[in-house]
Amino acid sequence: MSSEQTFVIEEELKKLPDKPGVYIMHDASDEIIYVGKAKSLTKRVHQYFQASHDEGIKKAQMVRRIERFEFIVCDTELEALVLENNLIKENRPKYNTMLRDDKTYPYIKVTLKETYPRVLFSRRVEKDGAKYFGPFPSAGAVHETIDLVQKLFSLRTCNRKFPQDFGKERPCLNYHMKQCKGVCNGEVGEEEYAAQIEGALDFLNGSDKQVLRDLKAKMQSAAADMEFEKAAGYRDLIAAVEVCMNRQKVTDFNNGDKDIIGLAADTDSGEALVQIFFIRGGKMIGREHFFMNVRIEDAPADILAAFLQQYYGQSPLIPREIYISEEIAGEEMLAEWLTKRRGGKVFLHTPQRGDNNRLVAMAKKNAEMTLSQDRERIRREEGRTIGAMKEIGALLKLPHIMRMEAYDISNTNGFESVGSMVVFDKGKPQRNAYRKFKIKTVTGPNDYASMKEVLTRRFTHGMEEREELLEKGLSEEDGSFARFPDIIMMDGGRGQVNIALEVLHELGLSIPVAGMVKDDHHRTRGLYYHNEEIPIDKHSEGFKLITRLQDEAHRFAITYHKSLRGKSQVHSFLDDIKGIGPARRKALMRTYDSMDAMRGASVEELAAVDAMSREAAEAVWAYLHQEG
Repeated sequence: MSSEQTFVIEEELKKLPDKPGVYIMHDASDEIIYVGKAKSLTKRVHQYFQASHDEGIKKAQMVRRIERFEFIVCDTELEALVLENNLIKENRPKYNTMLRDDKTYPYIKVTLKETYPRVLFSRRVEKDGAKYFGPFPSAGAVHETIDLVQKLFSLRTCNRKFPQDFGKERPCLNYHMKQCKGVCNGEVGEEEYAAQIEGALDFLNGSDKQVLRDLKAKMQSAAADMEFEKAAGYRDLIAAVEVCMNRQKVTDFNNGDKDIIGLAADTDSGEALVQIFFIRGGKMIGREHFFMNVRIEDAPADILAAFLQQYYGQSPLIPREIYISEEIAGEEMLAEWLTKRRGGKVFLHTPQRGDNNRLVAMAKKNAEMTLSQDRERIRREEGRTIGAMKEIGALLKLPHIMRMEAYDISNTNGFESVGSMVVFDKGKPQRNAYRKFKIKTVTGPNDYASMKEVLTRRFTHGMEEREELLEKGLSEEDGSFARFPDIIMMDGGRGQVNIALEVLHELGLSIPVAGMVKDDHHRTRGLYYHNEEIPIDKHSEGFKLITRLQDEAHRFAITYHKSLRGKSQVHSFLDDIKGIGPARRKALMRTYDSMDAMRGASVEELAAVDAMSREAAEAVWAYLHQEG
């Protein structure tokens, strides 16, 4: 299962649906940089990539950083509005400047803890035993709906406390207008009023068809009797009800953490996709999808059961409730297993009605859409990852390599060297396995010696960790360094490869080593393996994967080196020379771009550098030539 895909923006734009939803923009490091909502996903997202469309300077900067985008289809623009809010608050994207707060949205509140509950307007959701509906985009529509509910079900609007306030004051105007049955007079029993509240809750929960039919009949009757003002009033109430009943499915304050899972399967093509919506604290905070390889005989329920076992077998967070789109065999046993893993009761549901059913339907619809649109992208992804690994394996006659490690050394003008280790597994970067090394035993820019130290430390640590894990009965997967690569890819040719082979020989390890050879323009041209350079087709996926691996090792080393310099954790060799302070050090580094260039200068040339004295120049020359 994997959620990583090759992404070609021009092609993905063609797949956007003309439906409401939320779009999520990612940068090169896969960080979410912007979340937006749209009435039409295809129209809105296309606008970002049109040269004629002016989004302003900040949005233009954002667009240049977009590497990929994803989207979640919603049934209504309202759903998109609240889902956008949830995702912004969860991810805090850089280019979303106005983070909304829940209190900007109105809710309908039913005070169930009161003996005679009320239906109120609220901008806060509290744990007070009340029932909340919303949020809604229009405060006016909410007020009109509350007014409607109060009139339809003869509910009280006063803030008196009953039963202690019975008979203390005269009935209000609503009583005389027959919009309240007179709770304040004690004319309505608790059971009768409870039935009225139950009807109001059913109405707010979506059982509104009969009410709408009654309202429409009254509107038509009023119009037929030429009572147009009255008919217009019914018309406005119908509009308010329709807005209110188009309620938000992605917020549910009565249920906390849960996962909503939808499956789309095409067994004929051997493909399936599972979509998960993550509900945390009653809000949808994000989603993820996973591709699965299936067989033609696999039933949807079996595919889903296999996914649940694989996914929750490694997931650190298992919610109390999991809603799935297919009934599966052995559901009780699976729920019992999940309960043990979670350390608390877990319930599996296949909802047939209500909000959870609508959420599952939404997850399933998104899964179906993603699967139908991404078939070609999946094939390309496999070609550039696993397919590329097979190409490299065939080239080197190593048919089963899947895990590669690459190393690089970074230093600047005598600054202390650092090393990087990056890992690609099945053609994809495994960033949690990357490692950084601060060189401890090498002085000056000696790449070979630095590389030997890095490799020795990496594999010595790995061998020690393997022994510790073995004693504890654990596998290599449980360690940080214990898992060794199928092949080591060195950034360079014969020299770098021989350094790696020397280290492996000293440690008694047998791991294939290949060098990623570059041309005079610092571009990859081939592989060095078994004392010969093997050319590789520059248009092949294998070549592109080698280039990505090489670039990633270099990027990771440079990033680490810069971070150390920024924290002043490394210093120039010049700092070790008597008479060279910050001003002279900077002047020398501006004049000479490398230690070798500085070493080639005469005392006179060194003394001619700004701020340098003859004595200081002699000290630098002596230090450099002593080291040489």
